[in-house]
Amino acid sequence: MLILDKDSIKHKKAWQDAGIELPEFDYEKMVADTKENPTWVHFGAGNIFRGFIAMLQQKLLNLGKAKTGIVAVETFDFEIIDRIYVPYDNLSLLVIMNFDGTLDKKVVASISEGLIGDVSREHDWNRLKEIFAKPCLQMASFTITEKGYSLKNASGGYFDDVLKDMQNGPGQPRHVMSKVASLAYTRYKSGKLPIAFVSMDNCAHNGERLYESVKTIVKKWVDNGLVESGFLAYINDVSKVSFPWTMIDKITPRPSDIVKDSLQSIGFKSTEIVHTKKNTYIAPFVNSERSQYLVVEDNFPNGRMPLELAGVLFTDRQTVDKVEKMKVCTCLNPLHTALAVFGCLLGYNLIADEMKDSQLKKLVEKIGYEEGLPVVVNPGILSPENFIREVIEQRLPNPYIPDTPQRIATDTSQKMSIRFGETIKAYRDRKDLDPANLTYIPLVIAGWCRYLLGLDDKGESMPLSPDPMLDVLQSYLSRVKLGDSESVGDSLKPILSNESIFGLSLYDVGLGEKIESYFKEMVSGPNAVRNILQKYLG
Repeated sequence: MLILDKDSIKHKKAWQDAGIELPEFDYEKMVADTKENPTWVHFGAGNIFRGFIAMLQQKLLNLGKAKTGIVAVETFDFEIIDRIYVPYDNLSLLVIMNFDGTLDKKVVASISEGLIGDVSREHDWNRLKEIFAKPCLQMASFTITEKGYSLKNASGGYFDDVLKDMQNGPGQPRHVMSKVASLAYTRYKSGKLPIAFVSMDNCAHNGERLYESVKTIVKKWVDNGLVESGFLAYINDVSKVSFPWTMIDKITPRPSDIVKDSLQSIGFKSTEIVHTKKNTYIAPFVNSERSQYLVVEDNFPNGRMPLELAGVLFTDRQTVDKVEKMKVCTCLNPLHTALAVFGCLLGYNLIADEMKDSQLKKLVEKIGYEEGLPVVVNPGILSPENFIREVIEQRLPNPYIPDTPQRIATDTSQKMSIRFGETIKAYRDRKDLDPANLTYIPLVIAGWCRYLLGLDDKGESMPLSPDPMLDVLQSYLSRVKLGDSESVGDSLKPILSNESIFGLSLYDVGLGEKIESYFKEMVSGPNAVRNILQKYLG
């Protein structure tokens, strides 16, 4: 019986017999060394951290190129620490789901301690302050999701917690950005010690978002006389405090029951899948795809660990930006959104199953190779052609990645501008290209508008994924009736002309009327979505 704890992993033969790779370093010595000389703190203790980022440091530990691990901090869902970290001595099991169905299994042992980043947990908060006061700390990284950096609500006003933090100062921070600012203040008061704050979240210009949020809070503290003006100068001093940009790419979906059953069959017992009160699905194991990319702006005022030995690509800010645009605008995210929209309409529940659908597979090939690649931003350090080929031939069809179109369809209104609008603008700005000649990107946009009706291709009601604009968008389409193309009228105009959704008015580039035409075909009756795919994709 294999149980995930620090004593069990000492019995190496049983783990090796089960085909599970163990760490090649002294776990308890790593914990002790990190306790005294922490170099890396990470905020956001979920799956992408355990399944990707923690394994980067593990590789350095295995190679003898690092002595310390990572301190994991959770500021949102405390159950992750209480139920997944503490009971298992901060260990995890990474399960890589290969395309051929085989599973590679590795114990993740590079996390030295798990802390709850909140003043209500006094011991943990004091430990965090102790860490941030140490000169040896080099980096605080983040996977807190894009929402974690936002200080304002949908109406443009500050969240209540942010307002209270701005009024109360660094002593009792509530919002995660205020907590970061407070810990930075501890570092400032400890001798203006250098540090890199490194967002590894999957959003463009992530380092800038982190910087702007922290700076905004610090400036309010200065304005309110709660901290010294020198603290703001410290935050703005790039020789002391940096906010590097990064691009991260790896799918680590919620724990799979198939993986759980497979692990139990080889005698691994630490497999309880936890669904927390804050709707996190997490387990002692993390299942992930094999492919992974992390590109980081090389700007670390206090030095850094040699993560290039673990496959991290270090470069300048401009190149990170190009890699991000390559992925988000062309080679991955637009393909995901196309599959999400049509997958929901056609009744699919797995992205991999959609890639068995010849028309949907051809759709993403057309969007990627034919319409995207001609305007792709080539970053130089990664080949767009190779990247998109891996996505289409290996990553999207992987049947062991339990990713759903319904999950990917979340917040689509917030994604249209970057995933499709940027390519359309690139066509507009090129003398040799005309956006009006695009076929497949406008087909996806029409499909998204069809999706907003809340009816699948059979005409049956289907649940829609959360989206902050859902109510407004559906109100525009309230008069559209399936089976009556004439009912469309001008209902699409407020959507397709909305520059906040697409980054431009689609009518200004000759696409509005084309999308309206596609949409009318899609609402002509049941099975009309399938029919239009057949028409344009054979």
